[in-house]
Amino acid sequence: MWWEYLLVFTGAFLFDVVPFPFPPAFTIMVFFQIMFGLNIWLVIVTGVAGSIFGRYVLTLYIPLLAGKIFKRSKNEDVQFLGEKMKEKGWKGQLAIVTYSLLPLPTTPLFLASGMARINALYIIPAFFIGKFTSDAITVHLGKYAATHAEDIMSGTLSWSSMISLLIGLLLVCLVLFIDWRSLIQKKKFLLNFMIWKSHNAIDD
Repeated sequence: MWWEYLLVFTGAFLFDVVPFPFPPAFTIMVFFQIMFGLNIWLVIVTGVAGSIFGRYVLTLYIPLLAGKIFKRSKNEDVQFLGEKMKEKGWKGQLAIVTYSLLPLPTTPLFLASGMARINALYIIPAFFIGKFTSDAITVHLGKYAATHAEDIMSGTLSWSSMISLLIGLLLVCLVLFIDWRSLIQKKKFLLNFMIWKSHNAIDD
């Protein structure tokens, strides 16, 4: 039934459109694949499409959100980081593919690129390669490793998932709280926790 694949697409989209680390989208893909006995390759294609659309939407709205909650100096700092990412050329693309292959939330990657206003077309092709490859492997493993939907639900709360979530949160914190211009230009590691806008203060 087409609506079952629509659930896969919608679930993957919702998992990847949020601006904070969430359980990997493949968990919902495996869940629906087992629950409905869906064609595994259609699940992978549909789920990856939902994930990519979710990440694309994230890059569209995160600059507006960042402008409202972060100081101008922090937005400019992350934009500087984004420009450095683009200067890496094929090495930057390879880094995106490699990161997407790892069992880590890709939220920090898109949070940084969105805040830096990097064109999504620079990120998404490399992300697609890594995402499709990793999800194809994971969903196939999930199909053979689990026989009941309950197993998948418990799997989302496993130690490996919790560790992955914590690493994702740590990476988001690194993007936000490191002074990237000082690190890249002056080779000086500085942390700045005063990044939030104050309604009673003039933006710096």
